Amino acid sequence: MTTELYFIYDSHCPWSYATTPLVNALQHAYPNMTVHLLHCAHYHGKDSAGEEQMQAVIKASDVKFGREYTRYVNSPKSSIKTANLMAWMQDKQANKQLALLNALQTAHFMDGNPFHNKHDFNDIVEQFKLSPNNKVFRDELTTDAEFILEGIAEIQQVIATTRFPALIMTVNDNAIFIDHSKYLKTPQEVVTAVEQEIAAIKQAQN
Repeated sequence: MTTELYFIYDSHCPWSYATTPLVNALQHAYPNMTVHLLHCAHYHGKDSAGEEQMQAVIKASDVKFGREYTRYVNSPKSSIKTANLMAWMQDKQANKQLALLNALQTAHFMDGNPFHNKHDFNDIVEQFKLSPNNKVFRDELTTDAEFILEGIAEIQQVIATTRFPALIMTVNDNAIFIDHSKYLKTPQEVVTAVEQEIAAIKQAQN
């Protein structure tokens, strides 16, 4: 059985932050599964998710937000450099991508790190012993990040929605669209739901 997971997200999106624990749970349950983390680079420094969205996420999920993030929750956010870093990571050390995303989201949503400039990434780069090139920290998307956006557009055509975050798991030639909103408070339950879907697929093939 060949399994792959596609996670369309934005590192600065609170709903994506709340969905990452589901990705963690699925990766733990299926350690041999290939995980594709697809950063959609939604925030360009002109707007933010805002306090209303943060409060909705708090109500719907089990994730926490730190004081510094809350303090500047309505300030414009830019996820471009983070999208570039994640694209670079996919090319260089794909096996560490999910751990990096978890660290980035903790730093942003708990510690209030905006990841607006190169200096903001110093601790993360040191922690993961990374050596990204200077293109990563420009205010425009790299070629690798744009290539990921093209892949996202293709997936969005298939699933007929541009909404994110989005979770799609493939099992051999079958696709399972995972409604992440059902599991935000109990991420582990997504594993049970996927197991039931896989069992149904196997039964249908017999």
